[in-house]
Amino acid sequence: MINKNIENLAVQYDHKSPQEILAYALTAYEHIAISFSGAEDVVLVDMATKIRNDVRIFSLDTGRLHAETYRFLERVRDRYQVQIEVLFPDPLAVERLVREKGLFSFYKDGHKECCAIRKVGPLRRKLQSLDAWITGQRKDQSPGTRIELAVIEKDAAFSTKERSLIKFNPLSNWSSAEVWRYIQTHDVPYNELHERGFISIGCEPCTRPVLPNHHEREGRWWWEEATQKECGLHTGNLAAVARG
Repeated sequence: MINKNIENLAVQYDHKSPQEILAYALTAYEHIAISFSGAEDVVLVDMATKIRNDVRIFSLDTGRLHAETYRFLERVRDRYQVQIEVLFPDPLAVERLVREKGLFSFYKDGHKECCAIRKVGPLRRKLQSLDAWITGQRKDQSPGTRIELAVIEKDAAFSTKERSLIKFNPLSNWSSAEVWRYIQTHDVPYNELHERGFISIGCEPCTRPVLPNHHEREGRWWWEEATQKECGLHTGNLAAVARG
């Protein structure tokens, strides 16, 4: 489905519930999937499987995830009886990066090159088979980079001249407190690292716990500026900041 009035649709759905946004997305687009990795995403999985039982879900395995994250993925698979398509990076690109720069080049060069290989590349390949995808992004997740996040948008990072990719962000207007209230109310599984001070969880070398009252993204790529705390999966966020 191609909708020429995405901005109008975003305004129309901006004050609707995540479940209503998901219901529209799953009805309007045949080739659509949920991107799954963290607390927000499993909330979407819980909501979506109550709408239909054949929801498509995919997850990125960078090869650098915590063991707890792998166990979390299996708990979600078992709990909801869903298939989760796990995507892997190009092994030759990973080998070349490690051979030339070692295992921890991102501490010196920044995380963008490693993320481009381990995350953006596999995601780009997957999105070429979809008309739309669903993410757990929230406006308040990252200082200065997600404030303009619409609940429905044309994906500025992965659309091409030949085809428009639509991105749904049903939890855009939710806070972290609302996410966790839903998790507790509906007994939704979560990554056990959250119990040890990890709020935003990514790859093991690039994620650490945060202190009380610190912003959740301070635990990601902590050696870099706050406005650079995006991995490239949602580069449209950074483009919006540059325009602003």
